[in-house]
Amino acid sequence: MSLTLSIDAMGGDVGYQVTIPASLQCLKKNPQLKIIMVGDQQILQEQLSQALVEFEGRLSIHHASQIVDMDEAPQKALKNKKDSSMRVAINLVRDGVADACVSAGNTGALMATARFVLKMIPGIDRPAIISTLPSIFGHTHMLDLGGNVDCSAEHLYQFAIMGEEVVKAVENIDNPKVGLLNIGEEDTKGNEQVKAAATLLENSSLNYIGYVEGDSINAGHTKVDLIVTDGFVGNVALKSIEGAAKMIGTKLKQSFADGVFSKLAALLAYPVLKAFKDSIDPRLYNGASFVGLRGLVIKSHGGADAKAFETAIHLAELESEKDVARKISEKVELAIANRDGEES
Repeated sequence: MSLTLSIDAMGGDVGYQVTIPASLQCLKKNPQLKIIMVGDQQILQEQLSQALVEFEGRLSIHHASQIVDMDEAPQKALKNKKDSSMRVAINLVRDGVADACVSAGNTGALMATARFVLKMIPGIDRPAIISTLPSIFGHTHMLDLGGNVDCSAEHLYQFAIMGEEVVKAVENIDNPKVGLLNIGEEDTKGNEQVKAAATLLENSSLNYIGYVEGDSINAGHTKVDLIVTDGFVGNVALKSIEGAAKMIGTKLKQSFADGVFSKLAALLAYPVLKAFKDSIDPRLYNGASFVGLRGLVIKSHGGADAKAFETAIHLAELESEKDVARKISEKVELAIANRDGEES
């Protein structure tokens, strides 16, 4: 099955120096993939002259005259950058030219633009950001990771519905275990917002397992597949995990560099340390989905290298092939119908 992705070629800290090699690598790996590189025509033409011949019919350029700066205010970008590579790439999804958009650009601007251009799925109040995190036994998915700071119980319920469909697609799990992030697993713990959300989830068709604590994020999917929380808590948790990983890596390097015997121990332990590093390589988990929109948008980390951006493109491929946006829409429609039936 052929699929087409629009790539914001100019977005991110480095821009086309990362997006181009990552896109070409994906084209080599997937003969069914087509890519539209969106950005400055002259620059992209120069950089892609040979690749346009090699991947004729599968690689093209769509001109966009503007670039959204990484620190640009979302509303300013939305108002003044109507011909940005970010906006044009999303427009291609709206117009049905592309199946999904991938960008490493400004997160706030990308969210605001995607919401304005693609609109929301009926029944969903706010889009959310979901991503995959490494865990002991595999992967754990969590949302929201910063899209919505203040959330109601209804919002958390909607996040759970959308997240379930993403986990089904990405992990091939028929009935994902859904947990609600809380300060304890007891029913008496948590604020009113979390308790109200728990009631909604308990009465839903989701495989809701109850409250989970922060250690469950990386504890493995034997206990939970999807963790639901608001964007404030989710983003803090995500950044805390990233900081802890950096600290562990730095401390290990310092310890093994301290003296001759430590360096010898490092040499002996190198295969184990490399395997450990590879298993939690953040580049393998790059790419967050904006769910709740009438179209697929994948956000890459702004500082991603080519390998990391390639991971984000692969996520866009997978979610496009699994038709995640449509499945979320159908699931939401069904959930609304069931609730309306119960109320009547």
